[in-house]
Amino acid sequence: MSRLIKLALVGRPNVGKSALFNAICKKKISIVDEAEGITRDRLYAKTESFGVPFEIIDTGGMGRKDDPYGDEIRRQAEIAIEEADSIIMVVDGRSSVLDIDMQVAKLLHRSKKPITLAINKIDNSSLQNRLYEYACLGIERMVAVSALHGYQIAELIQGALVGVSIPSEIEESSTLAHVAIIGRTNVGKSTLLNALVGDERSIVSPIAGTTRDSIDTEVSFKDQSYIFIDTAGIRKKKKEKEVVEKYAHIRTEGAIERSDVCLLVIDVLEGITAEEKKIATLIEEAKKSCIVLLNKWDKAHGFRMEHAIKAIEEQVPFLVHCPKICISALTKRNLDKIFQAIDKVLESYQMRISTGRLNKCLTLAMQQYHPPVIGGKRLRIYYMTQVGTRPPNFVLFVNSPKLCEPTYKKYLINTLRQEFGFDGVPILFQLKAKAPQKKRSSASTHIDRDLPFYEEGSSDEATL
Repeated sequence: MSRLIKLALVGRPNVGKSALFNAICKKKISIVDEAEGITRDRLYAKTESFGVPFEIIDTGGMGRKDDPYGDEIRRQAEIAIEEADSIIMVVDGRSSVLDIDMQVAKLLHRSKKPITLAINKIDNSSLQNRLYEYACLGIERMVAVSALHGYQIAELIQGALVGVSIPSEIEESSTLAHVAIIGRTNVGKSTLLNALVGDERSIVSPIAGTTRDSIDTEVSFKDQSYIFIDTAGIRKKKKEKEVVEKYAHIRTEGAIERSDVCLLVIDVLEGITAEEKKIATLIEEAKKSCIVLLNKWDKAHGFRMEHAIKAIEEQVPFLVHCPKICISALTKRNLDKIFQAIDKVLESYQMRISTGRLNKCLTLAMQQYHPPVIGGKRLRIYYMTQVGTRPPNFVLFVNSPKLCEPTYKKYLINTLRQEFGFDGVPILFQLKAKAPQKKRSSASTHIDRDLPFYEEGSSDEATL
């Protein structure tokens, strides 16, 4: 088995690399905006063309002198060049050749790898003659493209694959668990990803809002692989001044949606804020598993871990049942415990309990605390069964859902957690009523021994 071919997109800022990246992937992955310097980290995506699967790498614009992230962006691009089997240099077909284009071309020639020149923003045939202006870059293969209109994208990929050894068999991609790193700006999410990967995968800076795209990275630990998603920091709506920041917020919500486990990173020095509470609500509403990481513990002095954990549990009830780990992404303290917690939460996330075990637990719970009497009637629970996983979904068949008070629902949910260990996992909890027996005529001799169940009114569902 062989790995996927890698193609890297490289060029100066604002030539349309991210738009071309999205066009090649056939979906919007990288943030695209008219402003320069939007992309900063390396972005990877798997796609295919002419039946050949490959991995495409988007990089930040090289050579922008006024960019505080300039050196890091260049380093990220150099890593992508080193990883790639073939390189696509992107230039702006509506402008002349700039000095920075010449510098980028010289850097690529030194790599001794196949290079294809993508002359972007060629939207009509009258601009085709501009191709010859770029001959000075010394790149033999030139293709006029339009990322915006999808013009000659397939021809570009075909040219980039020339001279690249295409493997006959590709490694089969298994379904890996997706773990999203979520939190406010500047709490150490990118530092954490770099520490887990053991490489400078994301640009790290004390400037809030450095990361903008959602970055997927495969991480292996003790023969087990995971896809970690580094996300942009979520900040208050009124502080989202740029359109790009709004895009980043949307991408973060999308990362939560496609994840199996969310790592909620909190700055232990600042404690939990209103923003963390909103993020916890997003995770809860998306019905995703959650692990709380109290980062920057290397700087914490004067209080104990259990006190910091207790303060969080008192402020956000949803986080009470979530595993909580005090870490330092900078010194790599307790990072191995993160993988242990992920494995445990994933096991609970897809756990299925037999109906017999569930009802034994239910019987003991009802014997210990009987349901309250409401309006002269008491809740009767006939039996419980699990109808789904990821997250666990349970149905209780009762005489009337209206007789089950929220406090008793929470009691039953907590009993399930104590008995089966659903730590960090949301539980879907539905109540269904037993159908009333229909009146039968005296002439009827048929007796219904197995009565059906139906849902009384709208579904009574709770996620606790």
